Amino acid sequence: MDKKWVYSRTQLVLLVALRVAIGWHLMYEGLVKIFQPEWSSYGYLMDSKGWFSEIFHNMAANPGLLNVVDFLNMWGLTLVGFAMIAGVFTQIAKVGALIMLLFYFVAHPPLMMADYIFPGEGSYLWVNKNLIELLAVAVLFVFPTGHIVGIDRLIKNTRNK
Repeated sequence: MDKKWVYSRTQLVLLVALRVAIGWHLMYEGLVKIFQPEWSSYGYLMDSKGWFSEIFHNMAANPGLLNVVDFLNMWGLTLVGFAMIAGVFTQIAKVGALIMLLFYFVAHPPLMMADYIFPGEGSYLWVNKNLIELLAVAVLFVFPTGHIVGIDRLIKNTRNK
């Protein structure tokens, strides 16, 4: 049974606001990295703990791969964030955000005995800001917020004419 759900204006505004806020966070993180020429993900990758740490350590140990990871991180964050803010290609942007946030989460999982060089913003056990933001993007993925407010809406309206 397919039911069309109708959402209140407040619900739609909050969904779009959540998309824009997460987009801003991701874009700003990317821009900070772009404008700091000395920035590298090397330290973050080498500080990885947990089940997948060897993968991240190997990424950091390979200079060519590290350059690719740095480039994808800087520009991925920036472009995904911009797309989420502008509401353009939002579903693709949300997939990109989900992938990046999943990598951040598994690289630095909030484990009880993990002691990171880069301290978190609190004391976490299993749930941290990366997981919360990942879940928020997953919620946004099931709502076409780009079709509510954004360039995706303009594209959809143009195609329908």
